[in-house]
Amino acid sequence: MDRRNDSTPLYDWPGSSDGQPDTASRWTLVSTSLSALIVSSVAWLAIATMPPVTAVGTENANHGFLPYRLFQELTQSGNALFASTASLPGTSGTQPTQLDDALAAERANAQPENETHTVTLEPGDTLVGALEDVGISQEDSNSAVAALATVFSPRSVRAGQMFDLTYSVQPITDADITSSAADGRDLSEPVSRLISIKFSPSVDHDIVVNRAADGNFAATDTVKQLVPHVHRAGATIDSSLYLSAMHAGIPADVVVEMIRMFSYKVDFQRDLHPGDSFEVFYDYYYTAEGQPAKQGNISYAMMRLGGREISLYRYQSDPNQPAEYFDSKGQSAKGMLMKTPVDGARLTSGFGMRYHPVLGYTRMHKGVDFGVPVGTPVMAAGAGTVAYAGWEGGYGRFVLINNGNGYSTAYGHLSRFAAGLHRGSRVRQAQVIAFSGNTGITTGPHLHYEIRVNNVQVNPLKVKMAQGRKLVGREARAFQIERMHVDDKLASTKLETRIADASSVLRQGN
Repeated sequence: MDRRNDSTPLYDWPGSSDGQPDTASRWTLVSTSLSALIVSSVAWLAIATMPPVTAVGTENANHGFLPYRLFQELTQSGNALFASTASLPGTSGTQPTQLDDALAAERANAQPENETHTVTLEPGDTLVGALEDVGISQEDSNSAVAALATVFSPRSVRAGQMFDLTYSVQPITDADITSSAADGRDLSEPVSRLISIKFSPSVDHDIVVNRAADGNFAATDTVKQLVPHVHRAGATIDSSLYLSAMHAGIPADVVVEMIRMFSYKVDFQRDLHPGDSFEVFYDYYYTAEGQPAKQGNISYAMMRLGGREISLYRYQSDPNQPAEYFDSKGQSAKGMLMKTPVDGARLTSGFGMRYHPVLGYTRMHKGVDFGVPVGTPVMAAGAGTVAYAGWEGGYGRFVLINNGNGYSTAYGHLSRFAAGLHRGSRVRQAQVIAFSGNTGITTGPHLHYEIRVNNVQVNPLKVKMAQGRKLVGREARAFQIERMHVDDKLASTKLETRIADASSVLRQGN
């Protein structure tokens, strides 16, 4: 029988009413066959490059059967893979593919990843607000800060403080997407779970807030062991005591303390000249790594001004009272009034008749002017009671202090007063009472300073100041013993010309 003339089709092609394949079916068959052929060829070539498998003590076996079996398995896997294309978009299948199943399983088993982030507190920020800004929940933020309060007051945190945060970011799941569509939640940011907060409020303290296994937070404060180091430093003064000391590597807090020590004995505007020198003997504390931590005590300081030498020693006769400084004879360094009530100032106008640059005529200038930037702290020249604090005509913001024994001091052109200062306030010598400014009749920022004796202005640079107390009796003997002890230590300590070298040696020693 000649089948070429038989009208019965050889194959029953799906999607064809007459048994003949339509165009789409033919292309599907061709593309699937070509893809399977390509995968099979690649697998065959890969297997052909494999080294022969040999056994110890035997000849190489005929290993032709192994590639063939692998070839069959690979082609069968390839067929299964290509069969799954029936469920891809545009095909007739409706079941999810193996790839979809794998991706869904991966999302279901995904674990949150830990991330670290450094937060710097800005002016006006709170720690809770800073935590919430990076995605930490309000509950975690409040709990962590509450735990911190057990070892450190959150109110003591200042702008610029940096915090190292560790938190886990929970991936968004299909369930989250479904629920967010129902309740309108925003999933633009992943869910963050706080793990720890680390920061150092000072160089000798490390604070850590950790989440425990039960989910609660606990804080620990680790105090670093500080190493004391004695420095004997000195330098020649080129322009100012402050700059020369800073160039020598002496810490700023030590320099400021030294200026206050000599502020009763030295007029830093007129007494200092290039070529003068100074020396200071003090303690400073460092971390084990050699990082400067905090100032200790200044035991001794000396200034050589021309042919005059002024030496001061620290002595504390009463442990319940602050230490004082005395010269080698036991005379207190303190005078009744400080000669310069502001640090780092330059004298811009003296006492006496002068042409007023604003009013345009000559008149008496009944004080001295110190040129300083706006906001420079102004200290009380002597202990006393505030007689007036407010606006006073051309003086601008003005403070008048009654220092007793007929003496009073006045401070003008201030930008603001210190917190809590008012009429009747008691102030200590060297206490910050206000801040310099440019208020009233002025041509620029400066401090106007007056000394009044029985309400009459006198020249602050020439007035004789009453001296502080002098040690006598048992106190004088105890002071001399302490002074000789300091002198012995000075003689055995090398003079340093660069303090940074000392901290480097300390780091290398550790």
